[in-house]
Amino acid sequence: MRKEHIKYLVCPGCKGDLVIDAIHDGDELSVKSGILRCSQCCEKFPVVRCVPRFKGEDDYVGNFGLQWTAHQKITLDSFNRTNISQKKFFEETKWPDDLTGQIILEVGCGAGRFTEIAISTGAFVVSMDYSDAVDANYASNGKSDHVLIVRADIYKMPFKENFFDKLFCLGVLQHTPDVERSFFTLPKYLKSGGRLAIDLYRKPVGIEKLVLNKYYLRQITTRISPQLLYQLCKMYINFVWPLVRIINKVLPYPYNFYLNLMIFVAIEPVSIGLPDKELKEIALLITYDMFSAKYDFPQTLDTIKGWFQASGMKNIDVCKGHNGIEGRGIKL
Repeated sequence: MRKEHIKYLVCPGCKGDLVIDAIHDGDELSVKSGILRCSQCCEKFPVVRCVPRFKGEDDYVGNFGLQWTAHQKITLDSFNRTNISQKKFFEETKWPDDLTGQIILEVGCGAGRFTEIAISTGAFVVSMDYSDAVDANYASNGKSDHVLIVRADIYKMPFKENFFDKLFCLGVLQHTPDVERSFFTLPKYLKSGGRLAIDLYRKPVGIEKLVLNKYYLRQITTRISPQLLYQLCKMYINFVWPLVRIINKVLPYPYNFYLNLMIFVAIEPVSIGLPDKELKEIALLITYDMFSAKYDFPQTLDTIKGWFQASGMKNIDVCKGHNGIEGRGIKL
C-alpha cells in the first residue's frame, strides 16, 4: 500500500484514524510489510504483501481464495481480450465511463475484474475482499496509483462512513452469512448523493427450479474440502467438455445456457463466444464457484426493492439482470 492511502482507512472497531506503527519492508512511498495501529484504541493490523488485512467475524471464504488464486487472470478484460467485464460493469451500475475525481468503494473484488474497469474511469478505487483473492487483485491492479486493495470483513469494514461517492458490490451478497445484514451495511459508507449498485442471485421460480438444480448437489459439495472439490470439478469439466462444445455449437442462447446448467456446467452467457481454452477455464471457475460457496442465498425482486426502500434511498431501480437481480439507488 502507498503510505498516503492510509487516509482512506480507519479502525473497523472504534473508527479511529490509523497510523503506520512499523515498517518491516517498504520504501519512501509504500509499505510492503508492516503494522498499522489505531490512534484511539491502539489495536494493530498487519500489512502483508502490500495489502492491509483486518480480521473478520467468520472465515467462510476459503473456496474463493482458492479459485481466484488458481484463475487470477481469466476474467480480466486485459487478459482475455474482450470487453465482457467492462460491459457488465457499466450495464449494471449505469455509471458514466469518466468518474475522474470521485472515490469508489468496491465490496468484494475477487481477482479484480471490475477493479480494473473502475480504475479506468479515472476514479480512486478502494477495493476490498474477505478472501486471499486480494493477492490476485494486487498482482493485476496493485501497481496503479489509483487503487488501495484491502482484506476486510463486510460486517466490519475499515472505512469512513458517509465518505464515498460510489459503492458497488457485484457477485457478493448472496455468498454472505446474512444477506439482509450485508446489504444494510453498504449505504452508510456513501456520502449524501452517493450511488449504490449491487447484484445478486434471483430465487428460482417454477420450471427454473428444475434447471437451477445446483441446490440439490450443494448439500453434499459444500461439505467437501475446497481443494478436493476443485479437483473433482476439474475432472468433471474435462470429462463432459466434448458434450458442452456440441451444446454451445448447436443451440442458441438461452437454450445452451440452461442445458449446460442441467448437466451441472456453469458458463456466463456472455463468455460463450470465447476461444475454447478460455471458455473451458471459465466453466471450471464458475462451476467450482457454484458448488463450493459456503453460503448461497438467492432473493426475490420484491425483497431487494424493500431493502432499498427501507434504507431510505431514492431513484431506486431494481430489475432482472446479468447475475439475477440488479439494484441501484442514490443515498439521500
